[in-house]
Amino acid sequence: MNNLASMEQFEHLRDGGKTIFMFSANWCSDCRFIEPFLPEIETKFSDFTFIHVDRDQFIDLCQQLDVYGIPSFIAFENGKELGRFVSKDRKTQEEIEEFITNLK
Repeated sequence: MNNLASMEQFEHLRDGGKTIFMFSANWCSDCRFIEPFLPEIETKFSDFTFIHVDRDQFIDLCQQLDVYGIPSFIAFENGKELGRFVSKDRKTQEEIEEFITNLK
């Protein structure tokens, strides 16, 4: 999963194609919990581009998108929000996969 580098990159990815942004932070234990199975999820849903957003680096973006709990996921297709799985709760692989499946 690539890391978001700039707001310009966010806007480009949001507006062009199918992208899922994962909001996380280095200090977040629930974010570390999901890391081992994220590559499998990326492979299973390869029609999406997955981008890691460091909450601390992009705090203004998090506020703009109402992301106050992590780990959280927001999916976009060509600039339109498809759905969000935003909360401070720990997420399981099954919950994340169900969220993505229901976007289609």
